[in-house]
Amino acid sequence: MKAIIYALLAAAFYAINVPFSKLLLEHVGAATMAALLYLGAGIGIGIISLFHREEKREKLNKKDLPFVIGMIVLDIAAPILLMLGISCGSSSNASLLGNFEIVATTVIALVIFKEAVSRRLWTAIGLITLSGILLSFEGTGSFRFSYGSLFVLSATVCWGFENNCTRMISSKSTYEIVILKGVFSGLGSLIIAFIKREAMPQFIYIIFALLLGFVAYGLSIFLYVRAQNTLGAAKTSAYYAVAPFIGVLLSFVFLREKITGMYLIALAVMIAGSALTVADTLNRRHAHSHSHTFTHTHDGSTHTHTVTHSHEHNHYGADEKHEHHHSKKRLTRELNNQPTCN
Repeated sequence: MKAIIYALLAAAFYAINVPFSKLLLEHVGAATMAALLYLGAGIGIGIISLFHREEKREKLNKKDLPFVIGMIVLDIAAPILLMLGISCGSSSNASLLGNFEIVATTVIALVIFKEAVSRRLWTAIGLITLSGILLSFEGTGSFRFSYGSLFVLSATVCWGFENNCTRMISSKSTYEIVILKGVFSGLGSLIIAFIKREAMPQFIYIIFALLLGFVAYGLSIFLYVRAQNTLGAAKTSAYYAVAPFIGVLLSFVFLREKITGMYLIALAVMIAGSALTVADTLNRRHAHSHSHTFTHTHDGSTHTHTVTHSHEHNHYGADEKHEHHHSKKRLTRELNNQPTCN
């Protein structure tokens, strides 16, 4: 249950990213903005780590290096693509298209990392993909493709790969993961900003961007990694589906963006897909039958009894991570009801 709360809080923190980034992009270049967001995350979590001792977790080692490098490189590309998408299109569209990250993460988790994906989750993926297609075209009577949507979709694919890389090291020190991710991804984006010769923003906007990065990236990534360790990459991304809807609400409130007919249709399809995705991860109860064989000696003879019983349990998160709880009293009661052997 704690992992589910972590995933939902991660989504809530990230939701403020898109609308507030839209406002800051009027004063900050796309690559510079991406750099400041990640640097804010790394610096902020680094400061917290100085005052909060993490429970015992293994440190990253050489075997984790390929996943760490992949995580950092993808985290350099994804936010830059997202900032370009936000600057070209609307904040609300970018928020909803962000849900395509679920599709990318799930498909990559299935094909490359062999995570289990149910039929219900595949149905949800189809609905989310359809909503992304609807949002990728501008106007109800036009099939002119939106470059802003293309940038956002490309960012979600990068994050899909990055989520799976992070999943492979999520059992390690969360502080170490977020600090490495934030600092090195931020520096990489900053180098790109210098190559593009983006002008440095005013100091006040740098501070705002760093603070936004600490909350929307730092706290969100920290909680996301903790959730991934229990739920897995595909299912954690499912809970993350609530983030775009919070982002859309903020876009309407703060940016006064209009709602079109096509937008409402896409929103309805997206909600249906996200609801199915979340439902797939909630308490899935399964009944299992087990046979237990007991051998004992009675009056000088050895006797064997076979007891069959069934029970139900809940699955939270990845299918391979669950526990079976048996009742000793029930087994004893069933044994006592067996025929006496003479």
